[in-house]
Amino acid sequence: MQATINATLVKALTAQPLAVDQDIRDTKLTGFVLRCRRTGIHSYRVQTGRGKWVTLGTIDRLKPQQARDEAERLLASVALGSDPVQERRAKRQAHTLRSFLEDVYSPWASTHLRTGAETVERISATFAVLLDTKLPDLSAEQVERWRTARRKGGVRPSTTNRDLNDLRALLRRAVQWKHLKAHPLADVKPEKIDRRGIIRYLTAEEESRLLAALDARDDHLRAARVSANSWRAARGYPLLEDVRTYPDHLSPLVRLALHTGLRRGELFALRWPDLSLSARRLTVRGHTAKSGQTRHVPLNAEAVRILQTWGPRAEGYVFPSPADPDKPLTDVKTAWLQLLKAAAITGFRFHDLRHSFASSLVQAGVDLAVVRELLGHASILMTEKYAHLRPDQAASAVERLVR
Repeated sequence: MQATINATLVKALTAQPLAVDQDIRDTKLTGFVLRCRRTGIHSYRVQTGRGKWVTLGTIDRLKPQQARDEAERLLASVALGSDPVQERRAKRQAHTLRSFLEDVYSPWASTHLRTGAETVERISATFAVLLDTKLPDLSAEQVERWRTARRKGGVRPSTTNRDLNDLRALLRRAVQWKHLKAHPLADVKPEKIDRRGIIRYLTAEEESRLLAALDARDDHLRAARVSANSWRAARGYPLLEDVRTYPDHLSPLVRLALHTGLRRGELFALRWPDLSLSARRLTVRGHTAKSGQTRHVPLNAEAVRILQTWGPRAEGYVFPSPADPDKPLTDVKTAWLQLLKAAAITGFRFHDLRHSFASSLVQAGVDLAVVRELLGHASILMTEKYAHLRPDQAASAVERLVR
């Protein structure tokens, strides 16, 4: 098919899905082609010789005129004796881990991965000693030396495995995009880890102290607001808004974590339309979940009470940023550490509230398969670390041997 490749044509192509794949050759510039696919991914290409093609970019990244200008530049360079295909191949082969990470992988990751920017930053920091190594020169031996140094530095095997998985994913893309012929870490095995280990969760006494510390903190904040308004009223200043049952986000956030088992990021990303208090159900959207899968979490009476007291609202984040209500909360580290100190609780992370949720369910006799569903675990293996919290089952099983 031939047509003039312009903004009108591109708009028409994106208006409805295509029935078949097709290539549209430009009527004004020989060799300039718009490659259209039923998947909806359309890209500009230029033919620089027999069987030689250079992909310029997709329609969502380049405007038609930008693609045309680049096609004209490449065709002019061919007329002067250059070979853009060979030059691009040589450039790909010359990539170091740093340049591939920054120039190629980062733009893709930021668009396609839920935590792309954080992943790129973590790879850059974790593998700093390898950043100036050319991609084809990366070897399993180098990575093993890196892993040995990490082990001597006291880094946990699970952390090392997570970092290695990030690097593996990057190198898989390098192979897929023809920057590497083969994956250099194909023979590097993950560290063996104790999947059950010791789980930190709140004892009944610690949970009581934590909730009491939350109550005391809320009382203090409410009293401070009353005192501030008395001072302002005496001087004729406008009064501050009255403090509600929960003066700020910390109390409802912590309490909801204990009753839903949501991850911190899932709580931060939660929006009011994701809640149905009448149906007593909460929806974790796939794009905010670690597994990438949407799941529905039932709300118990206490969780409903917490949310009704804190809200509800028609739109917006359940826990918005104090600085910008249109953005989600991003951190509670300072307030959380102060709360733990007030409750005299040590060695406990915010994520451990999720362990407390799961541990309480298991000790109450809830089946592990149900706990897995509530937590959103991809595999039952991840949930089995809580199995030891029901020693009565094992004791009952061996007791059957007694005749």
